[in-house]
Amino acid sequence: QVQLVESGGGLVQAGGSLRLSCAASGRTFSRYVLGWFRQAPGKEREFVATITSSGGFTSYADSVKGRFTISRDGAKNTVYLQMNSLKPEDTAVYYCAADLSPRSFRIAGGTAEYWGQGTQVTVSS
Repeated sequence: QVQLVESGGGLVQAGGSLRLSCAASGRTFSRYVLGWFRQAPGKEREFVATITSSGGFTSYADSVKGRFTISRDGAKNTVYLQMNSLKPEDTAVYYCAADLSPRSFRIAGGTAEYWGQGTQVTVSS
């Protein structure tokens, strides 16, 4: 069983930065692939980024590549999403997700086993 709790969302001006955190409980945290999804009003949930259990491989949506960075800290059982050069179109609720299989992050909308409650990110123009 894994529980995920996001934090770090907020209101920021375009061009600004935010860092999202997702704290996980559970002794098997290190086994899980972790990732971030987001959902804007009236839109489907979309993939943002993922990181393997070892932290050795990351993957990003084209829309955030070069601006966002995903990382994980095993000692703190936490995954981060550093978001730079934010744009108004990045406005969404951001969700942290965990699954043993990386495939669940490639399916549209994500089918990960565990999800956080979400944190709102609003980017003003």
